[in-house]
Amino acid sequence: MAAGVKRASVASAGVARRFGTAISACLLFLLSTVPAAASGLSTQTTTAAREPSALRTSPQTGAQASTQAQPAAKPAPPITAYTLPPAKEREAVAYARAGDWLYFGGFVYGLAILLLVLAWRLPARYRDWAEGTTRRRFGQAAIYVPLLLLTLGLLGLPLDAIGHWVNLRFAQSVERWGPWFWDWTKSELVSFVLGIVFVWILYGVIRRSPRRWWFHFWLVALPIFFFLVFISPYVLDPMFSKFVPLESRDPALVAELEKVAGHAGVHISPDRMFLMEASRKVNSLNAYVTGFGASKRVVVWDTTIAKMNTHEIAFVFGHELGHYVLHHVVWGMALGALGLLVLLRLGYQALGWTIARWGGRWAIRGVDDWASLPVLWLWLSVFAFISAPISNAVSRHFEHEADRFGLEVTHGVIPDSSQNAARAFQVLGEDNLSNPHSNPFIVFWLYNHPPISERVQFALHYDPWAPGRHPRYVR
Repeated sequence: MAAGVKRASVASAGVARRFGTAISACLLFLLSTVPAAASGLSTQTTTAAREPSALRTSPQTGAQASTQAQPAAKPAPPITAYTLPPAKEREAVAYARAGDWLYFGGFVYGLAILLLVLAWRLPARYRDWAEGTTRRRFGQAAIYVPLLLLTLGLLGLPLDAIGHWVNLRFAQSVERWGPWFWDWTKSELVSFVLGIVFVWILYGVIRRSPRRWWFHFWLVALPIFFFLVFISPYVLDPMFSKFVPLESRDPALVAELEKVAGHAGVHISPDRMFLMEASRKVNSLNAYVTGFGASKRVVVWDTTIAKMNTHEIAFVFGHELGHYVLHHVVWGMALGALGLLVLLRLGYQALGWTIARWGGRWAIRGVDDWASLPVLWLWLSVFAFISAPISNAVSRHFEHEADRFGLEVTHGVIPDSSQNAARAFQVLGEDNLSNPHSNPFIVFWLYNHPPISERVQFALHYDPWAPGRHPRYVR
């Protein structure tokens, strides 16, 4: 439910990008579609450099942030539109522009790094070292992949650092540079492990099926990726953030959330509701659904509980319940899988053409050469960038329907559900510094959630209970 970039957790902000690194961009489409479908109430973009954050620094930060939901009854003027005070609005606009520059500039910078590495023939040198050390293909991958990923990671580190500096500059982050670099290092180590496995499989498939490797690799990679999504709540997310059962911190809130779930005819066991201690790293608000099957769970950030009242959190939960009930994670994974197949097919064509034309200049022996990996990575990055508006449009649709579900499921359970939803979006936008004047092109290209101003208006005017109308999801 963050009003900045969608991030399934503070950890996954970096890890998701490292997964793209590890898989050599082969899963970029999945990585942009699946998390978006599982995200919370984020109101802006998928900008890689922009993490969910808030301009307003809470008086309770870090581990001191309260984990008790605020009383539901607090006097406040009715919300009629999403607005910010002039000073904060200027900062929100500046922050949005900085994120946009980092996104588009980061894409160009990433391509420049790949071209520079190829021009220096570093992939060919790393290949020679790996092949000179061992004849076993897995051993070669275990040498080549970390060397390449570390090189690219270090060359990309300045841009990552600029992104973190922007978050600090706008009070989005409270994480100091030491812990931030340690998170970056852990992300790199995770990428090494995943990258070795995926690249080893990829080039094994290329050698065995030179003409149809793109399809066979897709078949092999998908179940592995789905497995990673399944185990992420258990293994990957806890590497970067602390999660505790929500019931252990706020049992009264859990009871209220169970009422909302009951209104939808859904039972979500308290052991699937978790609190994430996001305040150790950020000031922003969020909630999200992650995992699937037995690992599916609803996560609420402690910052959300500290800054919203019970009724507002109930709407947030209703939104997340919508993702849960409407199977958005599964739908996102299925659509992402189809998109990935298209990307790999395009990558197959572009890789062969590029190696035939420039392979000799870069000392690349052929498509099945380890040294061709940066070329494939470059092309898949280009195709994923071009396809971003498609995946983000799908995500915006999912988020809109989750908003609709949240409004319907809280109607009659909390007083004046429309106002509480609008207030939740207002608090969200203020804390996460959401731009109230979204550029239509930026929305089209980057936003994986509808602009917060539109969501406030939808919350205020959605009325399927009027005579002659009917709710879509919750009767």
